[in-house]
Amino acid sequence: MALQTPPPLLSLRALNRATLDRQLLLGRAALSAEQAVRHLVGLQAQNTKPPYFALAARLDGFRPGDLSGLMESRRVGRIVSLRSTVHTHTAADARPLRLLVQSGAVDRELKMFRKGLGGVDLERLAALTVAYVEERPRTPKEMREHLLQEWPRADSQALGIAARCLVPMVQVTPRGLWERSGQVALTTARQWFEEEGAPAEEDGAPAGEDGADLDSTVLRYLRAFGPASVQDMQTWCGLTRLRPAFERLRPDLLVFRDERGTELFDLPDAPRPDEDTPAPPRFLPEFDNLLLSHADRSRVVPTEHRARTWTGNQAHRVFLLDGFLAGIWHLDEGRERTVMTVEAFGRPTRAQRAALTAEAERTLRILTPQDVPHEIVHRQ
Repeated sequence: MALQTPPPLLSLRALNRATLDRQLLLGRAALSAEQAVRHLVGLQAQNTKPPYFALAARLDGFRPGDLSGLMESRRVGRIVSLRSTVHTHTAADARPLRLLVQSGAVDRELKMFRKGLGGVDLERLAALTVAYVEERPRTPKEMREHLLQEWPRADSQALGIAARCLVPMVQVTPRGLWERSGQVALTTARQWFEEEGAPAEEDGAPAGEDGADLDSTVLRYLRAFGPASVQDMQTWCGLTRLRPAFERLRPDLLVFRDERGTELFDLPDAPRPDEDTPAPPRFLPEFDNLLLSHADRSRVVPTEHRARTWTGNQAHRVFLLDGFLAGIWHLDEGRERTVMTVEAFGRPTRAQRAALTAEAERTLRILTPQDVPHEIVHRQ
């Protein structure tokens, strides 16, 4: 019996370069903001500014008003989806992706609060929530107080979490707009995006996993994050048991292995640059999906630096050098001066420091007022 030939090996640097290329981080992409949000299958948006920082690092000619305009016209929106966290998605993606991942992290979050929902009819809770937030957008506090009138003995926080988990809701503008953000107010994704003609689903209804939708999402994930393992995609979306989908697609995919022997899948026509391809510095927001969408983060995050990007439950903004996480950065935005502090974990070469400074200047030109002087401070 002939021995089976192992899949081709992708070195760590080759994997890094392929992922950066998919993430539009090897060269600035000539895409619109809407096209980029679609390609990246959404942008992490727990806070207001990260989606803007993410696109500034990736797109040629991006300005914050590009994304704000899309939000105001309802072509993109902020919704709880992947990993049960807030993401900015296109109108076409928001509800389908939310329904697809419902049985993953979203449902698991709901189960964590079931003790505070004794005697609560979840179907009625969903129906009451839909009617209430479609009357006009409501704050989470208003929503909790409304539901407490129906179930006064229930836990207020649990009621709010249940509503968020059961009903796909969008954070309406001005929340999320550049320099004009407001408090969180919610309405149903169905109502918010109806003008864009997205296919209607019944908000609050149980979500199923349609095989075709899941398979197409696997392909989109590989297009934006591959080459990747089954576990990588499960980390990205919060679902489990995705092996059958990859097996269905295996005949049409390429298979590799990383330096640890993990099986990686990829699209035949996807870019896989040479491992020596130059990777310019890039400044990324906290919680950028590049850093959160693989079970094994070593393709971008060196093991020795992983703990240094977090303080408690807060993540730092980070920058890449030679394609790998190499430090953190932050902005002190005063009325009279903006100071950008760049803190490297190691000792950049003179050429790397010059490239970092140039990228920092570009980032400040995009993200800070033109009439406010700025300063870049390097620390180690």
